[in-house]
Amino acid sequence: MTTEILPAGEKAVALAAQLLRAGQPVAIPTETVYGLAANALDAEAAARVFEAKGRPKDNPMIVHIDMLDRLPQVVSAFPREAQLLADAFWPGPLTLVLPKAAGIPDAVSAGLATVGVRLPAHRATRAVIAAAGLPLAAPSANRSGRPSPTSARHVWHDMAGRIPLILDGGDCPVGVESTVVSLAGGPTVLRPGFVTAEEIAAVLDRPVATADGAHYAHTQAPPSPGMKYRHYAPEAELLLLDGTLEQFIHYLQENAAEKPGACALCFAGEEARLPLPALAYGQAGEAASQAAGLYAALRRLDAEGAKYIYARMPAGGGVGQAVRNRLLRAADFNVISL
Repeated sequence: MTTEILPAGEKAVALAAQLLRAGQPVAIPTETVYGLAANALDAEAAARVFEAKGRPKDNPMIVHIDMLDRLPQVVSAFPREAQLLADAFWPGPLTLVLPKAAGIPDAVSAGLATVGVRLPAHRATRAVIAAAGLPLAAPSANRSGRPSPTSARHVWHDMAGRIPLILDGGDCPVGVESTVVSLAGGPTVLRPGFVTAEEIAAVLDRPVATADGAHYAHTQAPPSPGMKYRHYAPEAELLLLDGTLEQFIHYLQENAAEKPGACALCFAGEEARLPLPALAYGQAGEAASQAAGLYAALRRLDAEGAKYIYARMPAGGGVGQAVRNRLLRAADFNVISL
């Protein structure tokens, strides 16, 4: 298959809509990461996404809409708390898990009675949905398990020859996948993201739980993407080191300085102090910059031939929780506390 990459202008959006209506997958930009979109009402179209990605079929997909009027195509109920969160965070990087509508095939929801839905902030995403006239199921546009793509060139690396079209909408400003919150029972964050549990709790005016992602490592039906399997992983072996900069330097000196193919993933300004080739993925204490830079940094280290990556663990809390989550998944929970 020939893969075309086009700037996300009016003609490219129209071509994407035509392909989507014909049941073909198309890579599209969003504010979080690039998504591999398909008609969410078509099981065969969804199957093409799984095939292109090599994605396990028990991993549910998130459905994207361009306006609230499209909700009845996706969910069978939209309770008051969902409306409160939509008013506060849509358009934006928040996914709500709700009872699915009858038209959503099991291929999209992984056989679950619920489905994740969000209204993205990226104008090109919404333009494609509107032009296609369809809700779009769109997991990240990468080979399954790899770091998610935050630029069109990342998508090309993983998907060239597998899909017909990539829309280039520039780099994704958020850089990590959407927050996923379930409203089945008490509100629970299933996957942390740019919208934090604290912000959700403030809107709902009640506590919000956070799911233990490790609990779903071996279950059959995780309720959200990103809760099962190793995710976001580079080709290199990744080890997380949790401690101060001085402890990080000492560990590298003692354990990695002479190791062929070893490199460090650190915070801006630390590179010159490290005994290994190093790449920064954000500013220390600035989780938004870490989120925006993480996947691109992991992909760059792979491209440069890294065999072992020793990564600085960021602080938790707020958006930092999302960065920690992605690093933990990418390292398969391989962490050393210094």
